[in-house]
Amino acid sequence: MPMLPPIGLGTFQNTYGDECIESVTTALDVGYRHVDTAQDYGTEAFVGEALAESDVDREEVFVATKVWNDNLAYDDVMQTVEESRNRLGLDTIDLLYIHWPAGAYDPEETLAAFDELYEAGDIRHVGVSNFTVEELERARAVLDAPIFANQIEVHPLCQQPDLREYCAEADIEVVGYSPLARGRVVDVSELRDIAAEYDATAAQVSLAWARQRDVTPVPMARTEQYIKENYASLNLTLSEETLATIDALDEERRTIDPAYAPW
Repeated sequence: MPMLPPIGLGTFQNTYGDECIESVTTALDVGYRHVDTAQDYGTEAFVGEALAESDVDREEVFVATKVWNDNLAYDDVMQTVEESRNRLGLDTIDLLYIHWPAGAYDPEETLAAFDELYEAGDIRHVGVSNFTVEELERARAVLDAPIFANQIEVHPLCQQPDLREYCAEADIEVVGYSPLARGRVVDVSELRDIAAEYDATAAQVSLAWARQRDVTPVPMARTEQYIKENYASLNLTLSEETLATIDALDEERRTIDPAYAPW
């Protein structure tokens, strides 16, 4: 089983069954080996069907899902993760995240369930999502299993450098959701200028910046064109000067900011 491939396919809002199945199978054909879903997305069953239909061997694909806020009590974690495994058609989930430290989340109770799933081999890695430094420290003090990844919003307009630095020092992978700021990056003139210089797109520049800043992006894409375009960002290497130019674009501007967020 690979560790964490350098780009993933996100499935948030890709809720039409045939369309989602086709986008995942297309992505696997293109070369993606990391698929990201969640209980709350309503796409686990579609991802599972795509995995079953694909010619790519299951052991080559890194599959991640997330436990929703309402399901974070111990018994609910155990029950709903079994349901997630069934929808995905998997004996083992490669990476299981706590979606938010919110709702029924209680570090001792929730993380005890994650530890048990990890020890039983039902999941290969424990992950968290939308955790601040403070929430990470609380979780690390309780968990026996290592935290493998923290999935957070990261893109040129919301870079979260302090949190990324903490994760690097703690050997926690950073997975970046909304890495294109829901399309806003294409309207950033500096990114468009860089894209023209590199014969790329602003989206590809944003994804390459994330990867070179040790963030694994998981952009959502439905069409073959954008699935291929995002994947082709792996062929793009930005200079240190270009990376610094993008670093200066940070506006600390989130696209996802619910009332229950921990910040």
